Amino acid sequence: MSEVLNHECSVAALYLMDEAHAPEGTASRSALNKNVAPLLQQMLGEMQNRGQLAAGIATYNTERPNILDVFKNTGTVNEVFKTSRKRKFQEILTTYAGRAGIGHTRYATSGQDDPRYAQPFERTHGRLWKWFTFAFNGTLANYPQLREKLLSKSQYHIVMDNDAEIIMHMIARALRGEDAPDLKDVMAEVSNELDGAFNIVYMDGLGRMFASRDPRGIRPLCWSVQGNLFGVASESLALQNLGFTDIRHFEPGTMVIVDQNGFKFERFAPTPKKASCFFEWIYFANAASVIDDQSVYLCREKCGQILAEEEDIPWDENSIVVPVPDTAKSAAGGYAFKANIPFTEGLLRNRYAGRTFIQNDDTRAYAVRSKYWIIPSVLEGKKVFLVDDSIVRSTTLRALVHRLREVGRVAELHVRIACPPVLAPCYYGVDMSTTKDLFASAYIKPGDPLEPTPEILDAMAKEIGVDSLRFVPVRRVAESIGLPESDLCMGCVNREYPTPKGQELYQIEVQELEAAQQ
Repeated sequence: MSEVLNHECSVAALYLMDEAHAPEGTASRSALNKNVAPLLQQMLGEMQNRGQLAAGIATYNTERPNILDVFKNTGTVNEVFKTSRKRKFQEILTTYAGRAGIGHTRYATSGQDDPRYAQPFERTHGRLWKWFTFAFNGTLANYPQLREKLLSKSQYHIVMDNDAEIIMHMIARALRGEDAPDLKDVMAEVSNELDGAFNIVYMDGLGRMFASRDPRGIRPLCWSVQGNLFGVASESLALQNLGFTDIRHFEPGTMVIVDQNGFKFERFAPTPKKASCFFEWIYFANAASVIDDQSVYLCREKCGQILAEEEDIPWDENSIVVPVPDTAKSAAGGYAFKANIPFTEGLLRNRYAGRTFIQNDDTRAYAVRSKYWIIPSVLEGKKVFLVDDSIVRSTTLRALVHRLREVGRVAELHVRIACPPVLAPCYYGVDMSTTKDLFASAYIKPGDPLEPTPEILDAMAKEIGVDSLRFVPVRRVAESIGLPESDLCMGCVNREYPTPKGQELYQIEVQELEAAQQ
C-alpha cells in the first residue's frame, strides 16, 4: 500500500492443558518444556503487520510469587523481546516462563511512546479470581460515554486515555462478590455495554483463560488445539506457523474458556448482525491467512480480476501491470492474469527503510524515495497499469506517481485500486481520518451514488496526476471475498455502520461537515 493505514492490534493466547484433547503435532511438541513464552513471542512476530508500536505477553506460573506476570514495552516485537541480543532474549523467555499466556501487538493513536499503554494490562488483587490480565483487539465506538459513566461513579479515576483501561475496570466490576463468577457471565455483563469491535484474551490467578469475539465479529479470531496445547490468534497464520493444522474461526458472540482440565465454548451474547470488516481481506491481514474460512490471498487476487473485467482502457503490446508492494501484489497478479498482459515489479520495496513518524511534505517525499526503489529499465516508455490496494488520503500515492513519471519515465500511468473509494471513517479499529481528510469524500458526497461517474473519475485522476483512475465497484466487494454483503462491515465505503453508535457518530460527522460548508 502506498499509504500506511494502521490497525488496532492483534491478540494471541496459548494454554498447556494437563491432558491431550487432540492428536499431538508440531505445535504441542514445541511446548513440551511447559513454557509457552517462546511460542507466544513467535506468534506476535507473525502478526507484526497488525501493530508495530508496542508488544507484550503475560504468563501464568504457580511456581513463582507473581502467578501472573506481564512483560511489555514500546517498539516492534523484535525490539521489545531483544531478539538480536541472544542472552537477553533467552533471559526474558525464562523469566516469564509459564504453562499459559496471552500476548498482544499494538498500534495506537495515543500514548504510542508510553509503555503503560502497551498490553496486556494487569489488575492485581489478593483474591486470585480478581487478579487478572487481559488484552484486546478493536475499538469501542462508545468509549467517551463509557468513560464518562465510570467517572460519574463515586471516587473512580481514569489514568489513561484509551478504551482498554475502560474494559479493565468493567471486567473488575463484573468480578465483584465473594465467590469466583462464571467467566461466561462476566463477559456477558461486560459486552452488554460495549459498542464496537472487541476481541479479548483474558487470564486470571486461578489459571482460567478465555478468548472472545465480539457479537458482530468485526475483527477476526481463530483457534486450534493440538495434543494438550490450545491456541488462539487474530490471524490463522500465527497458529499455522507454530504447527497447528485444524484451525477454526470463532463465531461472533462466542468465547472459549480454558483451564488445566480442558476447554469449552460458550455463547455470551446474541449476534444481531454479522459484520466482518471487509478491509481485513483487502489490506490488513497477512495474505497467507484465512478469515472466516475465506482466503485473504484469493480475495485480493479476485479483486484484481474484477478490476480487469471492469477495465475500459484498451491494453496493447506496450502495456504492463505493476503492483505497489507488498499488499497489492496478489491483486496485480489477478489483474495481469485476466488481462493477459505482463506482470512486472517495476517498484521494489526497500525493507531496510526506517520508520518515519513526522510526516510533513519534505519527509513524506523522502519516505517515498526511501520506501520504494524504482526500476527505469522496466518502466520507461511503458503503458503502466499500477495496482494499489486502496486510496485513503492520496498524499503518498501522489508523491509516488511523481517519482514514476520523473524517474521511471513511463509513457502512460493508469492507477487501479483493488477497493472501492474510501468515503467515511472507521469507528471499529482502523486509523482512518475524518471524512474531510479522505481523498474520495471530496468527490462523492453523502447522498451521492457510491460508484463514481466517469466525470468524477477523470477529476480524481487529474488531481493525482495520472492518465486514468479506476476502483473495484462497491457492488462487487462481497463477490471478491465470497461472503454475503449482509455479513460484512463496509462502513468506510458505503457509509452503513453495523452498530448504533457507529451510525450515530457518522451522522454527527455529516452534520458537522454540512455546518462547515454553510
